[in-house]
Amino acid sequence: MAADRIAIVSGLRTPFARQSSFYFEQTPVDLGRIVVSELLARSGLDPKQVDRVVYGMVSILPEMGNIAREIVLATGMDVHTDGYTVTRACATGFQSTVSIAQAIQCGEIEIGISGGVDTTTVVPIQLSRNLANTLVKLQKAKNFKQRLDLLQSLKAADLAPAPPSPKEFSTGLTMGDTAEQMAKTWGISREEQDKMGLRSHNNAQKAWESGKLDDEVMHVNIPPFRDTLTRDNNVRFDAKIENFQKLKPAFDKKHGTVTAGTSSPLTDGASAVLLMREDKAKAMGLEPIGYIKSYAFAALEADWDMLAGPSYATPIALDRAGMELSDIDLVEVHEAFAAQVLANMKMWES
Repeated sequence: MAADRIAIVSGLRTPFARQSSFYFEQTPVDLGRIVVSELLARSGLDPKQVDRVVYGMVSILPEMGNIAREIVLATGMDVHTDGYTVTRACATGFQSTVSIAQAIQCGEIEIGISGGVDTTTVVPIQLSRNLANTLVKLQKAKNFKQRLDLLQSLKAADLAPAPPSPKEFSTGLTMGDTAEQMAKTWGISREEQDKMGLRSHNNAQKAWESGKLDDEVMHVNIPPFRDTLTRDNNVRFDAKIENFQKLKPAFDKKHGTVTAGTSSPLTDGASAVLLMREDKAKAMGLEPIGYIKSYAFAALEADWDMLAGPSYATPIALDRAGMELSDIDLVEVHEAFAAQVLANMKMWES
C-alpha cells in the first residue's frame, strides 16, 4: 500500500573537503553532529522524535567506535534513542539507509536518520606490531628489571608509527590497483578515462554554478569562525583536458593509465537522510522528496573486478522493483575512478 512506502523526507550533506584542508581538526563526530543538527533544524523536527540513528563510517576511530550513538548524544535527541554504526566500504552510506528503511518497514521504528561520515585527515595512527606487543607486556611486568628488559628489546624502527593502509586485508590490493586491473581487462584507454574525469569535474562545476546543489549542501563554519566552506573544494573548476593528459599514472607507474585526475581524492565530509513511512510524513505535514522502491547489494571476487558491484547489484534491485534498466531516467554512480565507471557502463550493456 502507498501508506507503507518508505519516504525520503529530506537529505543534506556538508561540502566535501580535501584531506588536511578545511576540516583539518574536525573529528568524525564533529562532522556528523554538524550535518545532523542542520538536517533536524531544516526539517523542523523535534530531535526527541527520532527513534533511531544508523550512521556509517569506514575509517573507524577506536575512541568513537559507535559514532551513531555519539551523534545522538550530541544533537539533543532523547537519551533512549537507539544508535548503531555500520561499515561496508564504499556502500557504507547505502547500508545505513537500508538499515533504517528495514526497521521502518518491519514496524520497529517510525522515524529514523541514516548517514555517513569519513575523515581522511583525523585517522587512527597505529603503532608497529613489536611496539604494541611490548606495551601490552609492560602492563603485566612485575618489576623494574622486566620493564627495562622489554624496553631494551625495542629497535629504533619499532618506534615509527605505522600509517593507515588503504590496502585490502585479504589481498593486499588497493582500490587503485583494482581500477588498473579493470581498465586493462575491459579495454578502458587512458584517453577515455581522461575524458570521463574532465566531464565529471565540468559537470560538478556547472551544478555548483547553476545552484543545483544549494539546497542539498549546507554551509559549514567551524572554530575560530573565520572562514566558511560553501562548496566542495575537491572539484577542479575550469578543468581542461590538457591538465589531465599531463598527469602520470598513480598506481601502476610503468604500464598504468589511472591518474590522480581520474581518481577520487582523499576527502572529508558527512551526510544525513531523514526517513519515515509515507503516511507518517504526510500526517506531520512533511512532503517527501522520494521513496525507496528497492535495493540490493552484491559480493564479488576480492582480487578481480572488485569495483564492479554496481553492475551485479543493479539487476537484483531492478528485479525486486519489477523494472528494467531502460525504465530509469537517471543513474547516479559512485565514481571512485573513471576506469571503474566506464567498466561498469560496459557491463550494463549486457
